[in-house]
Amino acid sequence: MPHAPDLTERYFTPSLFTFLKELAENNNREWFQDNKSRYEQHVKDPALKLIADFGPRLEKISPHFRADPRAVGGSLFRIHRDTRFSKDKSPYKTHTGIQFRHELGKDAYAPGFYLHLEPGQVFCGVGSWHPDSTTLRKIREAIVEDPTAWKRAVGKRFRNLYDLEGDALKRAPKGVDPEHPLIDDLRRKDFIGVTRLSQKAVTSAGFADELAATFKAGGSLVRFICRAIDVPY
Repeated sequence: MPHAPDLTERYFTPSLFTFLKELAENNNREWFQDNKSRYEQHVKDPALKLIADFGPRLEKISPHFRADPRAVGGSLFRIHRDTRFSKDKSPYKTHTGIQFRHELGKDAYAPGFYLHLEPGQVFCGVGSWHPDSTTLRKIREAIVEDPTAWKRAVGKRFRNLYDLEGDALKRAPKGVDPEHPLIDDLRRKDFIGVTRLSQKAVTSAGFADELAATFKAGGSLVRFICRAIDVPY
């Protein structure tokens, strides 16, 4: 019978942030190849271990989100940047991103739970970042149709830990009353809640427990979005 994952385990060490800091200072293929073993030891392998161990805890938050520990195509974002349409040709990301996506979502824009690890900038995100136009319309319609449910989803309990962030339109969306009492939320193009974490927390024993509690506290927003786009939470 397999052992339950030890969620009090320490996954990351300060070496993760040291590596990412040095990568930002030496963002080229030669340096990365010379230090690839450090990336695998301090970043990739512990991240995949966290993802694998996090599955049972994520299922308690919602059974419809996936912790996928595959090295390619799973919950861990690849370290290589897509530079095809960018003026910045730096080949590597200088942060580590982990996203637990909805089982029906196939890309980074699906609703989910996100962990961002970067020197001086560690945070959790919940919700939907850059949703497509159809998803965006459905979320806005859900807010208009049930403003009480929206206020509850992002109410005091949510805002005790999270801030709503992301891009927004300068004017009311087409078909939305500019005088609507929730116009600030209806102008949003991103529906994401963000909360900051410390590097010390990430490198401490029990981080998986803290991460699960943090995601659970933001679940009300994700639940609202799932209901708006008619997928199970």
